[in-house]
Amino acid sequence: MPDPRTLRDSTQIVLPCDLLESVRDDLEAEFVVSVHRAGGDTCRIIGSPVEIRAVSDFLARQGISLR
Repeated sequence: MPDPRTLRDSTQIVLPCDLLESVRDDLEAEFVVSVHRAGGDTCRIIGSPVEIRAVSDFLARQGISLR
């Protein structure tokens, strides 16, 4: 049985909400994902593994580091 953490990591990106302010509209328009405030200043981008990989690439092109 797969480790739930591995599945979760492939279907979501967690980062500070302030990093998304300038790109959130483009992100939601271009990709099939949901953006949710996870509490405090943290947001979760949730989608399929394929969409999450594409979103990760998109964010990197925008200069947003996920590490």
